Amino acid sequence: MSRNPSILFRQLFDRVSCTYTYLLGCNKTRRAILIDPVKEHVNRDLSLLKRLELNLQYVANTHVHADHVTGSGAIKTLLKPAVVESIISSASEAKADIHVKDGDIIECGDSIKLHVLSTPGHTSGCVSYYCPEGAFVFTGDCLLVGGCGRTDFQQGNSAQLYTSVHQSLFTLPEDTSVFPAHDYNGNLMSTIGEEKRYNPRLSKSQEEFIQIMKDLKLDLPKLIDIAVPQNMICGF
Repeated sequence: MSRNPSILFRQLFDRVSCTYTYLLGCNKTRRAILIDPVKEHVNRDLSLLKRLELNLQYVANTHVHADHVTGSGAIKTLLKPAVVESIISSASEAKADIHVKDGDIIECGDSIKLHVLSTPGHTSGCVSYYCPEGAFVFTGDCLLVGGCGRTDFQQGNSAQLYTSVHQSLFTLPEDTSVFPAHDYNGNLMSTIGEEKRYNPRLSKSQEEFIQIMKDLKLDLPKLIDIAVPQNMICGF
């Protein structure tokens, strides 16, 4: 799915939490980064890395998840003494080896350069990872295909989410591929242009969007009391 032949790309799925995990590898150096790994699928992810002859350098999360435990801690434990560093935003206040903020660039091998975009609103510590060379962006729960993350817990803020999407994501080139952290309807990806025009929530005015989010009245994620505390300490 990458338009850059020097970047190896895999999209993986957890059917329980409907979470996407993304693997990016540099075809030249064989270094790799995993984005939003799920603890229950660590063995799957490590087996894929081995089969593709990739050396994992980073495990990165887009935010502190409430519906699953990150695989970051388990991966770091299993790959000892190899050096694998965990990444999360500074604003999340979660533990990690590397804390990033808006404007930072994560370099992995010669081909992968992920630009960190601060996109709070679903949680206060949400970031998106934008790769201009591959023309794709990993939006976490901030921007979903035809939707967005909820804003009713973990310092969520509807107005802030709307601003994040419109100022940090909808300003990207319209042909940029959007890869979210979740999808519940069988969608694999979208584009910035599609979401700007057709997203039933975020194509509305900010006032309409805030009312839509207020009216959702969703149940809390079943694993929130387990997932959030563990994810604050890198999934350990």
